[in-house]
Amino acid sequence: MKKALLFIFLVIATKTIAQNASKTAFQKSRYELAVSCYEKADYKNALELFHVAYKMKPDAEIGEESIKKIDTLKTILRKSVLNHALGTWKMAGDKPVWAVGQLQNNSQKDFDELVEITENEILFYERNKKTQEKKMIKSEDLVYYNKDESDTLFSDIILSDGTIWNCSVNENADELRVINVGKKDDNGITEIESDNDERYYVKEK
Repeated sequence: MKKALLFIFLVIATKTIAQNASKTAFQKSRYELAVSCYEKADYKNALELFHVAYKMKPDAEIGEESIKKIDTLKTILRKSVLNHALGTWKMAGDKPVWAVGQLQNNSQKDFDELVEITENEILFYERNKKTQEKKMIKSEDLVYYNKDESDTLFSDIILSDGTIWNCSVNENADELRVINVGKKDDNGITEIESDNDERYYVKEK
């Protein structure tokens, strides 16, 4: 009986050691690939790979190095998006600018909806189309949303009402897209995965 128990213990121990070795090897390969992407300024892929490396074994040395790189990359990527997003944007609607009927629908309104993005704030305005008078509706601090420190989110912002918006600017930096991806309240975070609210803006200045 004792020999049987010893044999079972050895099998389990050997399997555990093999799994740990495999996990360590995979973590190292993801980390090395992430470093390669980082050195090539391929920051989005580097962020994804460092995230994978960290999740494999967070307490290992490579895991600790990966979380440092994740923080650095988020800062770099956020600065890049913000540099393109700075300025004043006019809302085009809930569909891409090229969508049929989008501009015609907006032309029926008496006012334009504007968003001004600064280094630290998001300012919302209404501008009368006839008089060009601009009235501020509200202002929000620019607060980035992190689900956790190791996640790959870098362009999500959270507003004071708890809504979480993913923001992106196209290659020409003349169209801004925001999509509601979640809501934070006293019960935690609710992710929105379908029928998301979307808004599109065109650059004014």
